[in-house]
Amino acid sequence: MPFKDQLKQWATQRPDHPAVIAGAQSMSYSQLLASLQSQPQPGRQGISVINEPTGAELVVQFCAAVFQGRTAMVLDAGWPQTHQHQLRELALTWAGHIGSGERPFLLGLSSGTSNIPKGFLRNAASWRESFEESSRYFCLSDSTRTLAPGPLSASMNLYALGESLFTGGTLVVLPQFSADAAIEAITDHAVNRLVLVPAVLDIIVRRALATGADGGMLQHILCAGSALSQEVIELARTWAPNARVQQYYGAAELGFVTASPVQALEATQPPGTSSTDGGAVTSGGVGLPFPGVQLSIRGEDGGEVPAGEEGLVSVKSPYIAQGYAWGDDGLAFRALGDNGWHTVHDRGSIDPEGFLHLAGRASDMIITAGNNVYPHAVEQALRSGVDSGAQILVVGIPDTVRGQRVVAAFYPARQAQGHASAGILPSLRAAAASLPASHRPLHFYELGELPLTGSAKISRVRLAQWIVEGDPRARRRT
Repeated sequence: MPFKDQLKQWATQRPDHPAVIAGAQSMSYSQLLASLQSQPQPGRQGISVINEPTGAELVVQFCAAVFQGRTAMVLDAGWPQTHQHQLRELALTWAGHIGSGERPFLLGLSSGTSNIPKGFLRNAASWRESFEESSRYFCLSDSTRTLAPGPLSASMNLYALGESLFTGGTLVVLPQFSADAAIEAITDHAVNRLVLVPAVLDIIVRRALATGADGGMLQHILCAGSALSQEVIELARTWAPNARVQQYYGAAELGFVTASPVQALEATQPPGTSSTDGGAVTSGGVGLPFPGVQLSIRGEDGGEVPAGEEGLVSVKSPYIAQGYAWGDDGLAFRALGDNGWHTVHDRGSIDPEGFLHLAGRASDMIITAGNNVYPHAVEQALRSGVDSGAQILVVGIPDTVRGQRVVAAFYPARQAQGHASAGILPSLRAAAASLPASHRPLHFYELGELPLTGSAKISRVRLAQWIVEGDPRARRRT
């Protein structure tokens, strides 16, 4: 199992060291191990469907499944009951049909094109080898105190739990998220590392700066899920001047793919350009291959494309999932032939320095009047003309003539809200003029808030829904 031996080791060597802190409850390594050993013996199904809010009980049930050699599936306790019931039935049906060999230790949930998440499978080795590399790469130790402010049902945060137990550190989680709760946890529990998505970092940093909360104790900030904006990077540097800020690109099914430190753009550098400095990435690229990862750009037939050209981002590594228990729609994770390369259909290219640049995901692609448009590429072009710190999102919405219509939305920087349109719209239109006609947004919308999933990731699906339904959170400005 990925951290079983290590947890036993820490319970013996450092029994009183806190393993998990959830709100007012703290569990030491010896207490956690004792709780696991007192759990009921498993039944015949071989799977533990865990439906608990983020907290100590969820941690105990997940670790108990690992110790008992069962497959664990962690539900989001905030999902509707019908949703949870359907996932439970899918998991039990899958468990009833698998053979007697080594069971996957994790049945994870990954968002898909339908309403029900895909169920992906992981063996213990994929996480164990990933822990070994990530603990070295991110310089983790038994003195690392990590705050993962998102729900433990999200694979990023569940991995942070396993990684922390593997290295003997302390994981701090929030039963209920708020910026004030996160800031209080950082102070009260001597947190020195954050693992979170950019939207949540943005919320915490702005609140901390507004209230004068100190971030000087932070040594490391790690972000994933979407690109860090230059504004958030600069704010994070102001609040936590001693912290290394890093981002990684990956997927639930692929694990780590690339990682790099980030730095704020120099004042003399034009908006939208990218630069590298000792492996640091500012914008454009998403990093160099993570240790243990081979990276290649390939075509649909699995063949490698010429250097510098765009294609499927393809990965070969020991961190890759085994496949799906259900939900394989052909638009996400798949093998490219039988040579070990896998993709989640993200498209991109690799520059001469080895940095991966993303163009977009196949499932996000907009087909308008027969033209294939990747939102990420349009967003980059629009962002190049805007230096206000606004976040730019591009989606396709139904169109009776074109099939889909390209539209763009912007979420102004906090200081610009209330009078953003007049300043931002001319810049967006000017940047759009440099795009091919098929890629130019036909309409622009101003957002009252970001369209986020339950794990605080940007959701194009939700944005498109707001626009189609006339939701006031997306107001048409042209």
